[in-house]
Amino acid sequence: MPHNNLIVFDCDGTLIDSGHNIVTAMREAWLSNGLKPPPTNAIRRIVGLKLGEAIYQLMPQECDIELAILEEAYIEAFTKVRNRSDYTEPLYPGIRRCLESLRGLGFQLGIATGKSRRGLLRTLKQHSLGVFFQVLKTADDGPGKPCPDILLDAMAEIGVEPENTAMVGDTTYDIKMAMNAAVKPIGVDWGYHDPIELKKAGAKIIIDECSSLPATLKGIWDSK
Repeated sequence: MPHNNLIVFDCDGTLIDSGHNIVTAMREAWLSNGLKPPPTNAIRRIVGLKLGEAIYQLMPQECDIELAILEEAYIEAFTKVRNRSDYTEPLYPGIRRCLESLRGLGFQLGIATGKSRRGLLRTLKQHSLGVFFQVLKTADDGPGKPCPDILLDAMAEIGVEPENTAMVGDTTYDIKMAMNAAVKPIGVDWGYHDPIELKKAGAKIIIDECSSLPATLKGIWDSK
């Protein structure tokens, strides 16, 4: 297996379970502006998009509140959520061991996320994950998913071709971004979109536990 392979991960819903915090903050942002909060499932479905696009998709068709005001309200609400004593955004089971195994196999690792760079760096520091990743691309670095720009930029920064790259994520936004960048799309079934949706979006591989990812990826390139 060549060592010039890049595995790019989504963050929220793939590495960490942050959905409950996002739902809480989004509901509080709506309530603070006198709006009825969107359903929980609708909020979970937009996890992974850039904040502006996510809020736009959730806004009522006829809404007197400006998008920028709701964005600011969400940021303020999420800051309050993050500062609570009971705040938690746990790693999904086995993530650290999976990353260790991938690094041991010689894979290069990256992240492409709809989070801000500040938010991503805070998460990586909280879980001591920064050491695993050679490239980080965030909402600050380009258009949001499913536009492939941040994924293409990650590949260019590392110097890896599409045929030697895989994108691992839990939403159709991740899978469509992978398809748009002509890299291998791999879905996970523990995040915020249904595996059936991931398959329809183009994911030919869906893993149900991260412990199987190293062997799956090794098999992809060993078979060539």
